[in-house]
Amino acid sequence: MDREKINIIYMGTPEYARVILQRLHECDEFDIALVLTQPDRPVGRKRVMTAPPVKLYAQEKDLEFLQPHSLKDGDLSAVLRGYSPDFIVVAAYGQILPKEILSIAPCINLHASLLPEYRGASPVQNALLNGDLATGVTAMLMEEGLDSGPVLAYSVMDIEDRTTLSALMQRLSVMAAELIVDTLLAYERLHPIPQIDALSTHCRKIRRGDGEVRLERAVDVYRRYRAFEGWPGVYLPDGLKLLELELLDEDGEYEAGEIVHIGADSMDIGCRRGLLRVHTLQPKSKRAMSAKAYALGRGLRVGDTLI
Repeated sequence: MDREKINIIYMGTPEYARVILQRLHECDEFDIALVLTQPDRPVGRKRVMTAPPVKLYAQEKDLEFLQPHSLKDGDLSAVLRGYSPDFIVVAAYGQILPKEILSIAPCINLHASLLPEYRGASPVQNALLNGDLATGVTAMLMEEGLDSGPVLAYSVMDIEDRTTLSALMQRLSVMAAELIVDTLLAYERLHPIPQIDALSTHCRKIRRGDGEVRLERAVDVYRRYRAFEGWPGVYLPDGLKLLELELLDEDGEYEAGEIVHIGADSMDIGCRRGLLRVHTLQPKSKRAMSAKAYALGRGLRVGDTLI
């Protein structure tokens, strides 16, 4: 190991964390001594055991890695201390670090919000749900509280009107990767700024039931569609999934679910306030189809209701 390099233990799990790990690994100034990531999990209806993206990258690049079920094992902190890291870098790891690990080296978390806003598990989804015009990444020194440590650096970006979760996460991943490189190289010159707890907001883990929508306000349905892309998606109370949506109007008044127009492959659906264009949908336990094909199959016409 080249001791002139900055020695890093890296902790992360999803694709966001993989992008950051790749940037650090490819940077000549750093040595990735060890990677920690969550255990493989069952995924999908068939519950296939699936490795997290960070593990897959570590395997591909022959990086040493661990997948502990708990960070509270006393032996683990001793193992980590044995690597003599200069920093522990954390990005969406999925568990709170105990004080035994926090005391090993400066622990820097890359949180995908502008702290103290959106502390917790779903900051990016909540930025989209709330119609925020901007978001970013915070590099913060970790302490025992949840995302409450002093701030080292920020990066900020605009959120475009039609941006969905995957596109925003991709941009934030690249931003976070550049931010941690700059933060580590400038660490000795930085002055951590305490967060103002009175200004903090919190966000919980997204649940499957959060995807159920009622056609009250079109803008709310559309924000959920953008925020819950992939999982849990958005669906009506009868289980009909709305897979591809477009917001046409925020203010018009309609009957909830009213079919206002049927196009070449789409339907315009009214909400009590606002209008949505549905391009693709999926009935419960059936394949996805165009909205027009669904209307034809159900014998639906303009003036009928979807719900």
